[in-house]
Amino acid sequence: QVQLVESGGGLVQPGGSLRLSCEASGSIFAVNIWGWYRQAPGKQRELVARITSGGNANYVESVKGRFTISRDDAKNTAYLQMNNLKPEDTAVYYCNADLWVRPGSPVYDYWGQGTQVTVSS
Repeated sequence: QVQLVESGGGLVQPGGSLRLSCEASGSIFAVNIWGWYRQAPGKQRELVARITSGGNANYVESVKGRFTISRDDAKNTAYLQMNNLKPEDTAVYYCNADLWVRPGSPVYDYWGQGTQVTVSS
């Protein structure tokens, strides 16, 4: 059984910063791709950032230059550093991991439970 647990959300003023963490635990061999998604009320879930096992990162245009995704493979943890936050960044943020549970297994897809980020004065 694999679980993803997110932390770090909260209320922040415009221009502020937050750092989200997502730790994977359980039967894990290695994480291939980490992703952070968000869903605002009345909107579809969108990919915010993703990072491959080789460290290649991609971002949605609206967060480029403000958000940074990173990973610590020794801890099976991903991070999303969010700077210069804007009200339009308000959403529930979800982490996603494509991972192997053992050597040679298929890649399985797991989601965290979500953490609320609210940007408001």
